[in-house]
Amino acid sequence: MKHNLHGTQIHLATGGRDFDPAGDVLVMLHGSGQNHLSWILQSRHFAHHGYSVLVPDFPGHGLSEGAPLETIEDMAAWVIDLLNSLGVKTACLVGHSQGCLVTIEAAASHPDRITHLVLIAGAMAIPVNEVLLDMSDQALEKAIAMLTSFGHGPDAHKYDHSLPGHSFIDFGKRVMAINNRAALKADFTACNKYSHGSTAAASIRQPTLCLLAQKDRNTPLKFGKMMAEAINDCTLEIINNAGHMLPVERPLAVNAAMRDFLGNR
Repeated sequence: MKHNLHGTQIHLATGGRDFDPAGDVLVMLHGSGQNHLSWILQSRHFAHHGYSVLVPDFPGHGLSEGAPLETIEDMAAWVIDLLNSLGVKTACLVGHSQGCLVTIEAAASHPDRITHLVLIAGAMAIPVNEVLLDMSDQALEKAIAMLTSFGHGPDAHKYDHSLPGHSFIDFGKRVMAINNRAALKADFTACNKYSHGSTAAASIRQPTLCLLAQKDRNTPLKFGKMMAEAINDCTLEIINNAGHMLPVERPLAVNAAMRDFLGNR
């Protein structure tokens, strides 16, 4: 659905169901250079199993207009403003990669609005090296190709896709290509600037699921484990032989882990 926030038209995927702000709200936040298409198999599954699902494209991403936001703090404040504008009192935040930084920042700064968290393939800090940062500005297609290759585990490189007829790598390239050309660099810069993830994580008291990928080359497993250890009430689950793009690469395992967590919260 389309929604106007701060004078900008943004796109919100709802999993094919009408969004009910009074329902059990799940907000899924995409990672760097991604958009709502990263959450196709989560949004539809949970929308058809009793949840009010909201998957926003951040400004400048996917089908949302506007300029990309510049900091993780801005993104977290934008999420809270989005909830306010839709009349949502509380929600569970589900973040992937950069979305994890946004999630822990929002949960730490607005604890009364966030009931629980799901952190997927993330860490408390996600630094981006200068070569990749420059590439995202000067050679975007090359950066996208590198990220989609590194972002998927060994099984995904065999083209055994959860959506028959699709390639993980090619799907990933198309998802990133529809964003504003400035979005990837803006996201990388925001990740580099974010320096207090450990403080935010330590302040979180909401029940949290930390879902990590064993073969993650973008945010290595050891850093995800450090995030899980820093959070007071955290359930840690590791998916073997999987890469960074867990929601797309291992959707059934992700959905099952989320279902168990949400049902037991």
